[in-house]
Amino acid sequence: MADLKSTQNDADVEAFLNTVEHVGKRADSFKLLALMHKVTGLEPKMWGDSIVGFGEYHYRYATGHEGDAALVGFSPRKQNLTLYLMGCYIQPDDKSYDELFSKLGKHKLGKSCLYINKLADVDMGVLEELVRKSFKNMQTYYPA
Repeated sequence: MADLKSTQNDADVEAFLNTVEHVGKRADSFKLLALMHKVTGLEPKMWGDSIVGFGEYHYRYATGHEGDAALVGFSPRKQNLTLYLMGCYIQPDDKSYDELFSKLGKHKLGKSCLYINKLADVDMGVLEELVRKSFKNMQTYYPA
């Protein structure tokens, strides 16, 4: 999510979301914005030109690569809504995520991303719980 081209900036989040061409995806983006704001209590920030993020953490890999990224975030991509929920993956022994993902509805998983075509395809309560758990895990793993 946060290679150097995706740095936090002062671009207007709502203005960006209003540029989403597909009406349904735009509406879903504003719903995700509200959900993530509710869960985190933080104001959204733009990361690069297409990621809306909440909070921030600094990472450093064994290779020496380091940078900053949002604790949770999303991007309304052309093919799908991409949610960045790295906290779902930092505790590989925590099987509670498997149960939540099984209850979520239609989705795909990537390395640290959750892909959803439209919010109508998923259970919003389960999605909120996934965002909450991921956010809390990231706060624990990367304390401010």
